[in-house]
Amino acid sequence: MTPLWTAAEAAAATGGATAGDWQAMGVSIDTRTLQPGDLFVALAAARDGHDFVAQALAQGAAAALVSHRPDGVAEDASLLIVADVLQGLEALGRAARTRTQARVVAVTGSVGKTSTKEMLRAALTPQGRTHVAEASYNNHWGVPLTLARMPADTQFAVIEIGMNHPGEIAPLARMARPHVAMVTTVAAAHLEAFDSLDGIAHEKASITDGLEPGGIAVLNADLPTSGILRDHAVAGSHPVIGFGVNADWSLGDVRITDRATIISASHDSTDYLFKLAVPGRHFAMNAVGVLAACDALGADPVQAAQDIGQWQPPEGRGTREIVILDHGIAEETLDLIDDAFNANPTSMIASLEVLAASTPRNGVGRIVKGRRVAILGDMLELGPDEMAMHAALADDPYLRSAHVVHCAGPRMRALFDALPGDLRGQWAPEAADLAGQVAKLVDAGDVVLVKGSKGSKVSRVVDAIRKLGHRS
Repeated sequence: MTPLWTAAEAAAATGGATAGDWQAMGVSIDTRTLQPGDLFVALAAARDGHDFVAQALAQGAAAALVSHRPDGVAEDASLLIVADVLQGLEALGRAARTRTQARVVAVTGSVGKTSTKEMLRAALTPQGRTHVAEASYNNHWGVPLTLARMPADTQFAVIEIGMNHPGEIAPLARMARPHVAMVTTVAAAHLEAFDSLDGIAHEKASITDGLEPGGIAVLNADLPTSGILRDHAVAGSHPVIGFGVNADWSLGDVRITDRATIISASHDSTDYLFKLAVPGRHFAMNAVGVLAACDALGADPVQAAQDIGQWQPPEGRGTREIVILDHGIAEETLDLIDDAFNANPTSMIASLEVLAASTPRNGVGRIVKGRRVAILGDMLELGPDEMAMHAALADDPYLRSAHVVHCAGPRMRALFDALPGDLRGQWAPEAADLAGQVAKLVDAGDVVLVKGSKGSKVSRVVDAIRKLGHRS
């Protein structure tokens, strides 16, 4: 098997000093997931990675990227010593990007980055050797780590780029040097760090600053801020391809069922009809954007439309599962929609539409009629208008299709107080309080949506529901 990095290649890429002739098959920043043969990168985070170098080497790491020899590490240990570990990782990532002939797409957006990245994986993998970022590795260490892990013979690469504050996206985009830059949407996320939605749009638009010469911007054309995205790309002399209801890649009819989304789209003179194995209008929009990105990369969009049906959302981002409450009774199940990883008003309404399209089952639980149950945690980082944004959800027609709404957190109190009495379930100061009484909140036959920002810890409710029975 061809090594990912030889000692000589890594030293040349980083300008570091090394001894020995080690070969690394992978790159790791965590001893809990490190595989024998990995290059361990001693980043400083909650703990200084240098504290784990000896452990990494004992677990079979090929070498360690460090800024000094840690205590307890032998003189002849395989170390790649650089002035700064993060800068060394960045240099490794840039070198990996330079040596490959891969066609690269970079994805950002307020909502849907990770799901879209995984759609691209499903669409591109059948068409060539595809390298994709893990999990949500989209920040100042996640992007260079993803690049550093990219094999030289990669044909397609998908890089996710995120941000929390102004000025973060452009440097990462320049490191990734994509041929295609895609923006899924611009929404009220991280408003605490920006003056307005326009400010978020300008930051998202800066992903096009890293485009290779001749690179293409694939942009959501249906946003109030789409003009900002387009103007930024045009100012950089990059051609723009829009996706949306009236765009280059046009989203037509979207039919949402309990278990699928049927999508019609068109581009030039070609019509597309394809299916996603999960419900969601927001997924449909991103799927059309994925076809546009695949086409811009030089992949076959017709094949991509077929293969995207294999995609499933990542854990916590709209995952649909059956929880078996009693193995002795076949009907004793509930339908769980786990969307507990992130939330803002745009994604909340999209998830509530999925719930509204779901059909509960009657006559199988303690309560005769199955229900649509929403269990909602706080939406975080929305800025000074956060309470009003929470309360405004009460007017959403999709939320009104629920049978009962439970809320957790001080911000969700604003929604709870605005709900009509017939929808109002339980409110608790923390998600853990609802998790502790979840057996009383849900029943067989219910369709249960759990949604909130990661920091609200509403995922504890998901875990509690799963512990009621067994996942399917």
